[in-house]
Amino acid sequence: MATIDRQTATLALAHALSAAERGLPVFPLSATKLPALRSPHHGEDPPTPCRGACGLPGHGVHDATTDPAAVRALFAAAPRVTGYGIACGRPPHRLIGIDLDIDTAHGNDSVAALQQLALQHLFTIPPTVTVLTPSGGRHLWLTGPQDVPVPNSAGRLAPGIDVRGAGGYLVGPGSVTTHGRYRLAPGTAHLAPAACPGALLRLLTPPPRPRRPVGRTAPAGQGQGLVQFVRAAHEGQRNTRLFWAACRAYEHGFGDDLADALTDAAISTGLTAQEARAAIASAARLTTPRRLP
Repeated sequence: MATIDRQTATLALAHALSAAERGLPVFPLSATKLPALRSPHHGEDPPTPCRGACGLPGHGVHDATTDPAAVRALFAAAPRVTGYGIACGRPPHRLIGIDLDIDTAHGNDSVAALQQLALQHLFTIPPTVTVLTPSGGRHLWLTGPQDVPVPNSAGRLAPGIDVRGAGGYLVGPGSVTTHGRYRLAPGTAHLAPAACPGALLRLLTPPPRPRRPVGRTAPAGQGQGLVQFVRAAHEGQRNTRLFWAACRAYEHGFGDDLADALTDAAISTGLTAQEARAAIASAARLTTPRRLP
């Protein structure tokens, strides 16, 4: 477990200031990878829907800034800081993080899955900033265009591949967590985040959901492969598989019709009904068409 001391906090601030100098908006994190500052609205009933408009710190990724004085003030107010987050989707870089988890125990090889997607959709991941995680995974840093917001997702591309986009954040290299230190992969420290390949960008932005006539239901048996995919989940991949399957169902226009079957399948693997419905609802929100600015 990481030791939280003055030296750790000082190093975290130094790394954060260095990132801010390169135009990356940063904010302090605790050893749990969560924002280190408590919300000023904690305990309010009903909760205040505030993303920093009140002017007080403690709004997580919405606190992220590139201003050195503001960065120092945030870190000074966070006594248990051990790292820093980098806000994705913000100018000038509009960072997109491709989070490749390593879970060979359950047969998930996210690196191989990304390579398969690259072959299937004819794109190449260019040399770019790569951060090695304490669990053995890696974060690939890419940049996106101004007019295409990339949503956050978990397992949507493939099991084990998460995406950090607008409203999300990445743990910055040099951060210390309860599981270890995040560090730059050898040979990538001098690189700038590379532009996201167009074919990959299209995969990262969900297509509009097909519209069906009112009263039409999914053909009998449609989506049963997705249901079986969820039923075959082992511990550690249940929520990821459910979310991925629900995204596919909603993208093909029969998510609502398959929701009950997916819920039952998830419950059979050990998830609670509440957890299953929350994951399916998240998939529905993610795949709902969004207006581009």
